[in-house]
Amino acid sequence: MSALRVLGRAASINVRKVLWTGVELGLDLVREDVDVKAEAFRALNPNAMMPVLIEDTGVPFSMWESNSICRYLARRERRDDLLPEDAQRRALVEMWMDWQGGELNNSWRYAFMALVRRSALHQDAAQIEAGIASWNRHMTMLDGQLERSGGPYVLGETFTLADVVLGLSAHRWRAAPIEHAVLPAVQAWYQRLLERPGFASHGPAAGP
Repeated sequence: MSALRVLGRAASINVRKVLWTGVELGLDLVREDVDVKAEAFRALNPNAMMPVLIEDTGVPFSMWESNSICRYLARRERRDDLLPEDAQRRALVEMWMDWQGGELNNSWRYAFMALVRRSALHQDAAQIEAGIASWNRHMTMLDGQLERSGGPYVLGETFTLADVVLGLSAHRWRAAPIEHAVLPAVQAWYQRLLERPGFASHGPAAGP
């Protein structure tokens, strides 16, 4: 079996997606800290963002974009439960993953940087208030999907990669020092996720 290395900080939500996916797949992923400004890292990812996956197969292979890495690993291990073969079901999993990586992540960015990371560049009160409102609005959309799914997970009875990436975003929302919308479906789903060792290790135990 080839070695799999994940370059990136343990606190990064995007690194944690990959690590949790690795637990679900039973993979021994080796995480390594990295200087994103280093020339060697930029050669692997010109965006200078974490994570980067490196697979030692005798032929150089590396990739970036956390959700794409999660999809690659699930396909590599032929885990149809996490990433279905059925075209329509797979499309729905990927739709929610893409929504997490785009709409949901962008909704919390300013407020999170201001209130959790204490960034001096993110202290505009009006933007913080707008960010919190947008964050809660997007999480309310997730709550609605969980109510409609008819099962314990985002897309119903089966746990998928959508639950991995959205689960970490939900944890960040819950951990943030903001006024939270009351979302009972999200709360029940979050408690179910805590039963999974990968989430227990790379969700609450790893920080916001």
